[in-house]
Amino acid sequence: MAEAAFDPGAVLAALARYPPLTTGGARIAVVGGFVRDIWLGREPRELDLVVEGDAVALARTLGGEVVSHDAFGTATATGTGWRVDLAMARQERYPAPGALPQVQPASIEADLGRRDFTVNAIAVTVPAGELIAAEHALEDLRSGTLRVLHENSFADDPTRLLRLARYAERLGFAVQARTAVLAGEAGLAGLSGGRLGGELRLALAEDDPIAVLTRLQDKLPIEVDRPLVECALALAAPESDRAMLVLGAVARQEPWLDGLELTAREHQVVLACRRAQAPQEEAASALWRAWRAVPIEAVAVAGARGAAAAATRWIEELRHVRLQISGDDLIAAGIPEGPQIGQRLERTLCAKLDGEIAAGRDAELAYALGRAG
Repeated sequence: MAEAAFDPGAVLAALARYPPLTTGGARIAVVGGFVRDIWLGREPRELDLVVEGDAVALARTLGGEVVSHDAFGTATATGTGWRVDLAMARQERYPAPGALPQVQPASIEADLGRRDFTVNAIAVTVPAGELIAAEHALEDLRSGTLRVLHENSFADDPTRLLRLARYAERLGFAVQARTAVLAGEAGLAGLSGGRLGGELRLALAEDDPIAVLTRLQDKLPIEVDRPLVECALALAAPESDRAMLVLGAVARQEPWLDGLELTAREHQVVLACRRAQAPQEEAASALWRAWRAVPIEAVAVAGARGAAAAATRWIEELRHVRLQISGDDLIAAGIPEGPQIGQRLERTLCAKLDGEIAAGRDAELAYALGRAG
């Protein structure tokens, strides 16, 4: 990357898509991934602002919905088609490895020193366009290198191990030699399940989450089988939660999954995918009995584990089959209310799936009243 590419004007021009900033005399800068991605010719994923002052007050001037986190001096403002993350320029102290930091106000220059990697420690002030960069930041951006800013970086915040994997895959950057050594020595001890779960969601949202997770196999209780995961993703229904499918397909320990503070639905999907196996029978009615209450993501994983044809048939066809009759029809025909209503309907549906009865409501009702009894 040529030195001319480090043009603060390009960063300021890209702000046109966001609400105008009212500085109020405070020193403000665009920082982090937005600056990095503009100079790399990439579409930024988010806008991060740092202010030597009240970030929450600045967020409220943007005119969107504001969520603040007072303990850290941060806020997020969201409007139609835009989102801005704002933070008070600060220094951080970590009372224990993996713990949330204790913060105090600082200058923008000092704030850059708390960042994860040098390529994210670059700021452009608004509206002046002053370029501020941490040591090695510009040369690392030019060479495509990921480097931590200090020796205790991973110990202070182990989530940086996951971010290292994400950035290396997304940007195609190499990991600087000393940073690679520090990452190899570091672990995730002390990191809460909630923070780890949040970082995993970000990893799973990357364009190639399998590659990101492959980089993390020595840090997490996972085993990545790329062909299996790719097969499951290819089989998956459009409405599938692809992130949780991937996590369930690679996870090795259920107690670890229990601690990630996933939502109830996410947890159900992940566990089902981890446990998914190919059914012993492939008759349509057997697939219905095996998969009727299973998350659709787990069916895709079961397909990848040896039942691709059955999973495809279930996902594309069989799960959509419905009876034209209902329990009310059976009651109206003289069947007393009780468990046998559901049993008759289930047997009739299985017969329909297996092609044992002709299409149509009359055929279904006749079967339910007769052979399904």
